[in-house]
Amino acid sequence: MELRNLVTFINVAELGSFTKAAEQLGYSQSTISFQIKQLEDELGCLLFERVNHTITLTQRGHELVSYAHQILTLTEEFKENIEEEKDCSGHIHIVTPDSVCDEMLNRNYIDFHNKYPSISIRFTTADTSVMFDMLDHNEADVIITLDSHSYHKDYVIAKEQPLSMHFVASSKSKFAGAKNLSIHDIINEPFILTEYGQGYRKVFDKELAKKSLDITPILEIGRTDMITSLTAQGDTISFLPDFVTNDMIKAGNLCYLDVCDMNIEIWKQLIYHKNKWMSKSLKVFIDYIKQNEFLN
Repeated sequence: MELRNLVTFINVAELGSFTKAAEQLGYSQSTISFQIKQLEDELGCLLFERVNHTITLTQRGHELVSYAHQILTLTEEFKENIEEEKDCSGHIHIVTPDSVCDEMLNRNYIDFHNKYPSISIRFTTADTSVMFDMLDHNEADVIITLDSHSYHKDYVIAKEQPLSMHFVASSKSKFAGAKNLSIHDIINEPFILTEYGQGYRKVFDKELAKKSLDITPILEIGRTDMITSLTAQGDTISFLPDFVTNDMIKAGNLCYLDVCDMNIEIWKQLIYHKNKWMSKSLKVFIDYIKQNEFLN
């Protein structure tokens, strides 16, 4: 069995298209078709149903996806084990929300690079749904989410913890020091929030909807550093993770608001796909995150 045929099969299965797989792998479409036909002949079964230029995995095709990932994983692990590289090297693609990207770059990147200078890292920022889609298509090695708790049999949660969040305002706000506030006390104030429908903003809006409330912010932006800066300067309110606001709280520029009737549960989760090949560099990165402070 040709390993390249298995690689082609996985790409066609994940992308749902011979054409897209050809573009991804740098082959002609006829080569992709030939390799899939060769694999089907060798296995003696149909892997894809082809109807009106649409392809769908057969039952046998679905079964092969898992086996193909396992075969390729074991092959790569064997290749890696017989190499005698002194340095752990490789490339890792991490997808996170904007705020996590900023935090990891500011707090952890230099230390990680000093320990593992031969590992290169690419950061991409995206919404949670996009992150999982990228995992499913092997476009990301690992993701870090700030959202409601996620669990699915296809994903491995390498590390997780609940996220502490607060409503914040300028330390000069009329609400500073006020006790036992209700969401109704602040709902009509000007808000600056992260973008609609993304991560913890989506969870926040769902909780408001349960109370038949909504907020139309005066500004929506993914840059939490700008949100904290603008909130500290004016009469606005925001809802942010504590790791984003900690420094400005300690400096006295922002204050937490004592809003008692919004029970919002947000989680930080480090996740990868169960079929992801665990290279040495990826194992090193995951172990580093598991052993070090996780965005507290």
